[in-house]
Amino acid sequence: MTFSTISPLTKSLAMALVLASSVSTALWAQDATPEPAPAPSSEEAVPAADPSLSMGTEVGTDGVGSSYVEKNFEAWEQRCIRTEDGSNPCQLYQLLRDSEGNAVAEFSLFNLPTGGQAVAGATVVVPLETLLTENLLMGVDASTAKVYPFTFCSTMGCVARIGFTAAEIDQFKRGAKAVLTIVPVVAPDQKVAVELSLKGFTAGYAAVSATNP
Repeated sequence: MTFSTISPLTKSLAMALVLASSVSTALWAQDATPEPAPAPSSEEAVPAADPSLSMGTEVGTDGVGSSYVEKNFEAWEQRCIRTEDGSNPCQLYQLLRDSEGNAVAEFSLFNLPTGGQAVAGATVVVPLETLLTENLLMGVDASTAKVYPFTFCSTMGCVARIGFTAAEIDQFKRGAKAVLTIVPVVAPDQKVAVELSLKGFTAGYAAVSATNP
């Protein structure tokens, strides 16, 4: 964003400087040879710092705990978190919108350690105005959809934590899209369905898995 006009505060400061300059000129005319003011010493020019005062520390945007986008895989973003040891774990992220372009849900997926029934997990965040008792419905392409409960809600929205088997991740790799369905509180007789594009999922999942051994 750029500013094309001078703000009222800037104009006021400029007027004050002009008036001050006029007064200074008038005084100089009354006495053309004023006594020069003594130059301040270095100690007077720079007052000593008060040890009881904190001068503050600039907050960086790339410190430990900050997030960043490592790479894009078509419909997906590889989002990572900076850590002290530089391991920087990542996950796949996609923002889901309705037919009118409104943001409806966030979907974040990550691989899990081997040995468990779930080889990957996902966090789905939906609006607070979601009817939680109707749960979250999700299915890939023409496969049978599954129902997932919501775990908790915060000021950011309501969250469902989902586990995927190896077979389900293979469905993601072969599929074109998944459909997530929720029910709004204000219209419990209606359903809101949004599409999760699976374009770029295979490459993105491989990249994320490499950061989370």
